[in-house]
Amino acid sequence: MSGMSSAPPAPGRAPSYAAFGLRAEAEPLSPGLHIVATPIGNLKDISFRALSTLAAADVVLAEDTRTSKTLLAHYGIATPLLPYHEHNAAQMRPKILDKLRQGGKLALISDAGTPLVSDPGYKLVAEVVAEGLPVTGIPGASAVLAALVLAGLPTDRFFFEGFLPPKSAGRKARLTELAAIPGTLVFFESPRRLAEMLSDAAVVLGARAGAVARELTKYYENVRRGPLPDLAAHYAEAEEARGEIVVVIGPPDASAQAVQGDTLDEALRMALEKVSLKEAVAQVTAASGQPRRVVYARALELTRTP
Repeated sequence: MSGMSSAPPAPGRAPSYAAFGLRAEAEPLSPGLHIVATPIGNLKDISFRALSTLAAADVVLAEDTRTSKTLLAHYGIATPLLPYHEHNAAQMRPKILDKLRQGGKLALISDAGTPLVSDPGYKLVAEVVAEGLPVTGIPGASAVLAALVLAGLPTDRFFFEGFLPPKSAGRKARLTELAAIPGTLVFFESPRRLAEMLSDAAVVLGARAGAVARELTKYYENVRRGPLPDLAAHYAEAEEARGEIVVVIGPPDASAQAVQGDTLDEALRMALEKVSLKEAVAQVTAASGQPRRVVYARALELTRTP
């Protein structure tokens, strides 16, 4: 899935096209697998080409047919839906490939947004490509890009991680691995883990700039920006965030990556006065851009020195 829900956009939603007797028109569609991006919240965020493809396909492969039925019904599209998700993907792929070999016209969608981002669609596409069968993409909404452009952080380089491990130890370990990436980091997160995730990010990455984007394109869309410690403090005290969430974290300070020698020792000593050896290493690794093994070895040396 794209990580964002395609629920209708709440208060004041316009009547569906189907309610006025209007339907998306099916234009001739070539055989093959058509990867179709769908809205991440606001049902208006879909292209004419996407609607035409969904209407003309023999079948629409959907992550959750109940969710996708809402979208298709809104635009008066009666194309049959078949489930394709992580739990049935291994069994469905051979059947899908067989249909494509016979010249079938299949559309693949996720719950919302652009397929293949945090869903099993890439395995299907890999097998379709391996067999030399036609595959094409119909671009559209993406929660990753929507959050990135609203965050107010550098967009020239970014790294999409998806969901971090659910437990703190695993989260911090993965954040430490990501710390030296010279670009903006983009994550999906659940409302119930948001405060803990931001707290761990602040420990590992320091006071980097960040943004929390919620309910993108929907009625209650909200983006909160600020240093990670401030964001962590806010969501630790606030009522549990609701809806779909994307967290964006700015890249490491270029000047901080030059830390080495005496400066590295100073940074480690300061960190060791406040936190454990493990957390001190994580913080200084993130701030300095130095390899973790180098920072860890130096931290051990410092703790052994009387």
